[in-house]
Amino acid sequence: MKRIAIVEDEKSIRENYADLMKKHGYQVNTYADRLTAIAAFEIALPDLAIIDIGLGNEYDGGFLLCQALRQLSLSVPIIFLTARDNDFDTISGLRLGADDYLSKDIGLEHLMVRISALFRRVDLLQKPTDHSSILERGCLTIDNDKMQIFWAKQLLDFTVTEFWIVHALASRAGIVRSRQQLMQDASMVVDDNTITSHIKRIRKKFLSVDAHFNEITAVYGMGYRWDISQAENS
Repeated sequence: MKRIAIVEDEKSIRENYADLMKKHGYQVNTYADRLTAIAAFEIALPDLAIIDIGLGNEYDGGFLLCQALRQLSLSVPIIFLTARDNDFDTISGLRLGADDYLSKDIGLEHLMVRISALFRRVDLLQKPTDHSSILERGCLTIDNDKMQIFWAKQLLDFTVTEFWIVHALASRAGIVRSRQQLMQDASMVVDDNTITSHIKRIRKKFLSVDAHFNEITAVYGMGYRWDISQAENS
């Protein structure tokens, strides 16, 4: 049974979400503040963390919790579920390593679809496949079994969502993938702006180890493409 952690300071909202997810077959632990949550995460990590940004007297408590959780695990999926739906907070949340950023206005069934899609991506990575678990594209190496991405033999830190986006692009190198196709390839249900934010974060991580990285190309009005390097064509 998958374990979901809900970190929400308003008791009624916290209990409503917990009841909903229990009805869908998940084990749920709830926390009202950042310190209680991180203390629990240090003992046992959840399979998914759903975090509000404002936690009690901490205006950005959820952001701080996300940072602390990412230090404990690079792979635990994180969803921000908050009333703060402006672009600045959305981009900030994704840059901190969240896999998704949702407004509390989202319908409950839509929320459960997003959660199911995130778990499905994690499960797919753990299932044996009938092809090699290693994908290589020039300096890029993707290890599906270990959920690791290397650039020029250097290990990079990617969230679950980022991993799947890179995999979806690199596995179809040279082919333009629309935002909708990326969502389908990576079993995601997100909006266009979220895809754009993830691509920016992915590029930044590659550039941190290679200032000349330019394999991901934006094709205006169409989507994104993983370019095939000359070394691969030779």
